[in-house]
Formats: sequence, structure tokens, C-alpha cells
Amino acid sequence: MDLSRRRKVSSHVETSSMNDIMFFLMLFFLIVSTMVNPNVIKLMLPNARSGKQAMKQPITISVDATGQYFIDRQATTASELETQLASRVQGLESPTAVLRVDASLNVQKLVDILEIGNRLKIKMVMATQAQQSSAK
Repeated sequence: MDLSRRRKVSSHVETSSMNDIMFFLMLFFLIVSTMVNPNVIKLMLPNARSGKQAMKQPITISVDATGQYFIDRQATTASELETQLASRVQGLESPTAVLRVDASLNVQKLVDILEIGNRLKIKMVMATQAQQSSAK
């Protein structure tokens, strides 16, 4: 009988690559979880009988390259800007204005409009143009 010559079979599994896989999975889930918006709250809103909605239309204030002022495509002067804005926002709960200022103008014209908006308690939003990136 040759019992001593039998070899024992070792059932060892290599797990060194498993550590790498688990690390990459953990890294992937951490990155994905930061992309999800954590400030989202799902609510079931109550129903209302009247279908009336309060639509907010922002006021558009534009200044072209020549320095002309426009409120919703109607030309105005710099001296009349504040009075015309005050008449437009009268009665609005939280007025909003979109500023469209030509890039070639100096910053002072923009600051003047922002000061008027601050006095009238208008929320100002600056409109910009997105640049197209060219991949070569």
C-alpha cells in the first residue's frame, strides 16, 4: 500500500485581484453618488381646485455695444431706466431681471444696472453665451 505517497490537494484561491476589483467598485460608487443631487426632496403636493398658475416672466434688460438701454426690447435712456423698471416691478412679489450686456462695454454700466436692481429689490441674473470647445 502506497498511502504515504498520496499528495494532499490544496484548495487555495487567489484573492489578490479581488481587492483591486472591490477598490474600483467602491471608487465608482463614490463618484456616482456625488453626481446624484442630494438636495432633491420628493413631495406629494396637495391638489388645488383652481387651475390658475402664477407664471413668472423675467424682465430682460439689454445694453448694446453703442450703450443703448432696452427693457424687453423697448428702447430707453439711462436716466429713465430706474423709473421704468420701478413701474414694471410694481406689484410683483419677487421680480427677476435678466441682464444682457454686450461684452465690449465697460463694467461701470453693468454696475449701474446692478445698483438700480438692488435699490428696487430685483433679483438680477447675468446672461452669458456658452463657448464652443473645439476638440482637435
